[in-house]
Amino acid sequence: MIFDPFEQLIFCLGSLFIYLRKYIYKEICFGNLGHISALIKTWEHKSEKRGIMEELKLPKDFLLGTAGAAVQIEGGDRNNTWYRWCEQGHIRDGSHCISANDHWNRYREDILFMKELHQDTCRMGIEWSRIQPEPGRFDPDALSHYRDVVHELTKNNIKPLITLHHFSHPLWLEDLGGWENPAVVGYFKNYTQYVVENLGDQVSDWITINEPNVFTTYGYLYGTWPPGKKDIGAVFRVYRNMIKAHIEAYKLIHEIRGRMHFPGKTMVGVAHHLRVFDPERNRLADKIPAKLIQYLFQDLVVQAMATGKFKFPLGFGEYPLGKGVFQDFFGVNYYSRDMVRFTFNPGAVFGELKVKANSPVNDLGWEIYPEGLYRLCKYYYRKFLIPVFITENGICDSNDTLRSKYIYDHLQQVTRLINAGIPVRRYYYWTLIDNFEWLEGESARFGLVHNDYRTQQRTIRPSGRFYGEICTLKEIHKAMIAKYLS
Repeated sequence: MIFDPFEQLIFCLGSLFIYLRKYIYKEICFGNLGHISALIKTWEHKSEKRGIMEELKLPKDFLLGTAGAAVQIEGGDRNNTWYRWCEQGHIRDGSHCISANDHWNRYREDILFMKELHQDTCRMGIEWSRIQPEPGRFDPDALSHYRDVVHELTKNNIKPLITLHHFSHPLWLEDLGGWENPAVVGYFKNYTQYVVENLGDQVSDWITINEPNVFTTYGYLYGTWPPGKKDIGAVFRVYRNMIKAHIEAYKLIHEIRGRMHFPGKTMVGVAHHLRVFDPERNRLADKIPAKLIQYLFQDLVVQAMATGKFKFPLGFGEYPLGKGVFQDFFGVNYYSRDMVRFTFNPGAVFGELKVKANSPVNDLGWEIYPEGLYRLCKYYYRKFLIPVFITENGICDSNDTLRSKYIYDHLQQVTRLINAGIPVRRYYYWTLIDNFEWLEGESARFGLVHNDYRTQQRTIRPSGRFYGEICTLKEIHKAMIAKYLS
């Protein structure tokens, strides 16, 4: 059921009251929010003072790599939700995921680029619609293909991290109600079982679901991604099912790899899209919606997937699948922050999202704010006390004028975190090669490697060479700064 404006208002006020009651009390009694705001300004001031390029070193056992998703690079699959979305003409530049990078046929070539750039690890996606083209039928040929990809990676000393769901799924599942249908939990469990039983001897590291909040917000609230709905009730149905699917898959992956005595330590997690939501002004009217948006957009789902607890408005504090710890690492996808300004619009959770005035931005207009990576990793590490993987971090930069500096600035935050005792273990740049960037199509270029979509010719950018040297040395020294950053 779609909520009317009055129901939206009641929902938002209820969420606000439950989450912010202690927060408001502290502000009234102790002026706590002003203290937090001052700390944020101090962080930004210190960050700005570090304008001089300094050398930095990463631990020798730190893993560096790139991340990608199946639909965005493979091409050729007509059985997934994004194929249908492209066919319906929703992509802004008119391009189509049917071609993408033709990685399905060129994966050996692309893995050689990873090798040339000295990557330690690769975060790759498995496309559910290829593995299970029909209900109850798995395709051994598709599975064999992915096994070949994994073998090619390991042959080149590149450790795979596999994502099971990255924004797409089979059309047959969508036609049965997709992630709104409670049966999806069982379907996802069966798909996970088939993949892990057949790849788990070569792969120990798994991501169950990528960015559940982005998938749900754009697909079921804004309606700009498949399935194109604008239904707040559907948002929470999808969230509940995704959380349950993750927890069931987490348990299953550990059970299968243990039972089948597969080698290596099993590591399972979620890749969470996390943003900084800062109040635009030092006013309670901006601070409250900033906190509320953070809670509803990310904290609510992060905690439920980690612990199994369904807080309001997912539930009322119950644990439908039992209490537990359902993550072995904390995956952070970080790109930008939003400034929040109060607006009397319950549908927007009383907050208008804006880009900070006069801030540097990428080609898509997102603020470049490296300090946010430090703030978020520190915040969530204190909550969960497990190793942190930066599972995505990258910049849309067609001319390759900002990317090297972007990588440097964010790895500088990684070294700050490590020096502060926070166990950041890996960093995955998004992405290796320019790819089909969802709603933006081919126009948004994040790659270390340029792709000519007409010829599929790949060319390593200067920023790719820079990243390759970092992967080799685990440091950025003065000569590299002079060569790539001056």
